[in-house]
Order: sequence, then structure tokens, then C-alpha cells
Amino acid sequence: MKIRRLSSQHEDFKMQLDELLAFETTQDEQLEATVATILAEVRMRGDEAVLEYTQRFDRLPANTAASLEIPRSELCAAFEGLPADQRAALEQAAQRVTAYHQKQLQTSWSYIEEDGTQLGQQISAIERVGLYVPGGKAAYPSSVLMNALPAKVAGVGELIMVVPTPDGIRNSLVLAAAYLVGVDRVFTIGGAQAVAALAYGTATIPRVDKIVGPGNAYVATAKRRVFGVVGIDMVAGPSEILVICDGKTDPDWIAMDLFSQAEHDELAQAILLTPDAAYADAVHKSAERLLGQMPRRDIIRTALENRGALITVRDLDEACEISNRIAPEHLEISVDDPQRWLSKIKHAGAIFMGRYTSEALGDYCAGPNHVLPTSGTARFSSPLGVYDFQKRSSLIQVSQQGAQTLGAIASTLAFGEGLQAHAQSALFRKS
Repeated sequence: MKIRRLSSQHEDFKMQLDELLAFETTQDEQLEATVATILAEVRMRGDEAVLEYTQRFDRLPANTAASLEIPRSELCAAFEGLPADQRAALEQAAQRVTAYHQKQLQTSWSYIEEDGTQLGQQISAIERVGLYVPGGKAAYPSSVLMNALPAKVAGVGELIMVVPTPDGIRNSLVLAAAYLVGVDRVFTIGGAQAVAALAYGTATIPRVDKIVGPGNAYVATAKRRVFGVVGIDMVAGPSEILVICDGKTDPDWIAMDLFSQAEHDELAQAILLTPDAAYADAVHKSAERLLGQMPRRDIIRTALENRGALITVRDLDEACEISNRIAPEHLEISVDDPQRWLSKIKHAGAIFMGRYTSEALGDYCAGPNHVLPTSGTARFSSPLGVYDFQKRSSLIQVSQQGAQTLGAIASTLAFGEGLQAHAQSALFRKS
């Protein structure tokens, strides 16, 4: 297996790094046209269009939109029928994710000024949220937990889940997770048609206020197109992991950590930064030896050969500088004293500190959310959280005395902008 080897000391390193990080974001015109058509059809024809696309793409012989909804009794049966170890793991993960996100809950606040004017902020939950859960190449019950639980903690009134079930195959663990977290309604639809149904609403599928959850290129494109009609969490790119290691962690561990993201899809990116060139060699050898054990070996190989890299750096300070330039989705700091380096990290979706903190723990059960900014957007974006399901309204209650002072200020500025009605509106309330 050929994994790209780079050195920060090479004169062309910055250019090589840019080439490595480059992700083709040029929009596929055919894909865009297809998604635009699907959105328009669902908006105009509702359930009829959803049925047609579901029959075509997922090969479901459903005759009515109502038949696409999974009854709660089936969700309950899926949960009750889980093997004991799966049920316990799901419950424990849910408890940890809930406990973590409860720390994020924000409350309303206000204060009163000396003249009696009250200012503040009212926090309220979004009323109805749509949760997209992938169901094509793989099933992700963890995605149900990570998207639904912060919404529940925030106080979202109703959660509508959509999950594609190609050929009618339903994943019991996904359904069980939906039951456990209290999803209100579940529909067996996916793709751009599911996003359209959530955004515009049909006779059967309720219109939501925000859509969250990962999906393929069609789903991502559809979410981007309906933004403004509804809110969205983010338009996520391929999964990423960046490992900073001092060369003392078992190379098998690091190789498998790189695999853990590379196995998502062929466009995933896995990078190691280390000041020890011999250690990079050891990780490469581990990867070659371990690859044959992986059921998704072909996907891993393609991802590592096309977008992976083992990079030798001058020292750990430089590793942190390069990490900030990359702004990775997942960052592992696999060193003796990770806290020492934490203050140097400015941009990362999630930071996994220490040799025993594998990224996989964050994907499932550590507690923090696994929905993270990708493709360098950690420079300005944050993980999904309770705050994504809450809205803030400014509160302003001006006293009679306050209207005199504020009226003078506002009218002066309004006259300066040439907005006479604004100025008079403020002045009318002056005594």
C-alpha cells in the first residue's frame, strides 16, 4: 500500500500540503440538476413524488405515503428484541451523550438598568426538527443518538426521522435507537426526496424547522438548496482524522486510528504528523500488515492512497501549527502530556488527548457530539450541540425615563442615515 510521505522541511511542502488537502468542491452539474428536479417535484406534488422517488431509488413497493411510516410498535419491538449487550451499550451511550449535552443547556437572562429599562435574552427551543439518518452503504444508530439527544435536551417539541431502507431492509439497531431517544415519527425515505419532504412538508410528512444529520452527495446538495426555507446543521464533507504523535504510541494503534476514518468512504482523509521519521515508517508497516484484516480494506486502501499522508515535522510545535492550518474534523494528540499542547490548538472539531483516547470512542459513547465540521470549516464552525436546537430572542422593555435618553440617541443616528420615520418614531415617545 502506497501512502504519501511528506516532510515539512521540504521546500515545496506548503504546496504539497495544499494539494493533499484540496477537495474537489466543484458542483456536479448533473447532480445539481437532479436534486433541483427532485426538490421541485416534491414541493409541487408532495406524497406522490416522494412515493415515486422512493420506489425508484430504494426499490420499495409502497403504494401510499402512510405505508412509509414505521409504527411505534415496531420501534419498540426492535428495542425489546436487541441482544442484551447491544441494548446495554445503546443505553449507556445514550446516558453519556445526554449527560454531556445537558451541560450545554442555555437559559434566558435579563437585567434592569438604573432608569428601569429591562434588556435580556429569551431562549426557546426549535419546535420541530427533521433528523436524516443514513441507511444505504451502512447503518448508523450512533447518528440517531448524536442528532436526537441534544435536540431532546434543548426541548425540541417534535422530532421527525427519515431513514432510507433500500429493498425494504430495516436495521433493527437504528430503529431501537429511535425508540430509546424518543423520536416521534419515523419514515422510510431517503435521498433528496426526504430532505424535500421535511423542508416543504407533504400531506403525510410534517414540515420541519431545521434538518440535521449526515448523508450522501445528493442529501448534502439538497440540504444546501433548502437552507433558508429551513435551517440546517451543516453541509459536511468526507470524514477526516489528523493524528499528532511523538513516536511513542504503539504504531498498530495509530494505524488502526487512521483506518477508523478511512473506512468511511474513499474520499475520507487520514494524516499522521510526527517528528520521528522512523516512527512514520513503523506506522506504514503496521498499516500494510493490518489492512488484510479489515472487511472494508478496499475502501481504506483507496482513501489512504489517494488522500492519506504520513508527514514528518520538525517538532511538536510545528505539528500544532500544521494542524491549525488543516483545521481537522478529528484531532488526536497522542503524546505524553497532551494538556501541554492543547493551548496551541486553535482549530479542530474534536480533540482527543492522550494515547488511550481513540477517536472511535468519540464516535459512539464518550459523550461529546460526533457531528463535526469538516473540510477546514473548524476554523469557524463548532460541533453539533444543544445550542443548535435553541433560538435566542432579544428582550427590550424601555421605561418612560429610558425612552428620553434612548430616543435622543436613536433619532440623531436615524436623521444621520436619512431615515425620518425611524427618528420620529423614537422622538414621539419623548416627553
